[in-house]
Amino acid sequence: MVIESYSDLIQAAQQQDEPQRLLFVLAKAELPDDATESQKSRYAEQQGGALDPVLCVDKLPQDVAEFSTLLAESERTGVDWDIAFIASMSGRAGQAPSSDEADQPLTLMVNKVKAGSIADFVTVNKQGELIQLFA
Repeated sequence: MVIESYSDLIQAAQQQDEPQRLLFVLAKAELPDDATESQKSRYAEQQGGALDPVLCVDKLPQDVAEFSTLLAESERTGVDWDIAFIASMSGRAGQAPSSDEADQPLTLMVNKVKAGSIADFVTVNKQGELIQLFA
């Protein structure tokens, strides 16, 4: 299945043979202190900057079937973010992974985002639109 929207992602997760748990790393775009004029210009046009993970959470697909639910929950934290990186964990024997089982994969995701290794993740902006990032 080609994922072209957040809804497609949820549908794909729900169609897997085993129940899924979605992993979200929310990141804020920031401008490095030593940014060049070119970097500053691109950042001003929302075309550049460094992505700093600020929040991570795991959810069952049915708990965030609508992007607006994820957005509302994140707003209640008071943490501002620009980009969400999303991955999925497969369960086993008909059981979705627990939140405890998601801790280590979430930590690995945060580390990958910090390192710029983001190719394995579905990426959405705060409007819920799938976007493509280039390192």
